Amino acid sequence: MADPAPKKIVTVVACALIDADMRVLLAQRPEGKAMAGLWEFPGGKIDPGETPEEALIRELREELDIETKATCLAPLTFASHSYDDFHLLMPLYVCRRWWGVVRPTEGQTLKWVRAKNLRDYPMPDADIPLIPALTEIL
Repeated sequence: MADPAPKKIVTVVACALIDADMRVLLAQRPEGKAMAGLWEFPGGKIDPGETPEEALIRELREELDIETKATCLAPLTFASHSYDDFHLLMPLYVCRRWWGVVRPTEGQTLKWVRAKNLRDYPMPDADIPLIPALTEIL
């Protein structure tokens, strides 16, 4: 019996933005995107040559119109999840300091949520294992 073909590993980065009221920002994937309707932590793919922190700073600027610095990003945990056609590796950073007003720039819906309520929002399978680490710190 032949071994199955190895899956492509896709690395993305995610951020738990935490506001002054200790709530976490979730973004709902808009219609027309893969996994539309599911809630996730903001972030995205790491471009070639980017560090995870650089990618996250870029993604937060593009998706939420905010600025932050690498020194404001603290690694918390990561997810390693196999989908049918690829394997996802996703570090999760915490950010409590940014500049600008969070606003959706890509058609997504945003919601500030208490950590204890994160499981009330349907999420991609890879995001769910990140929740316990957040509930421990918030």
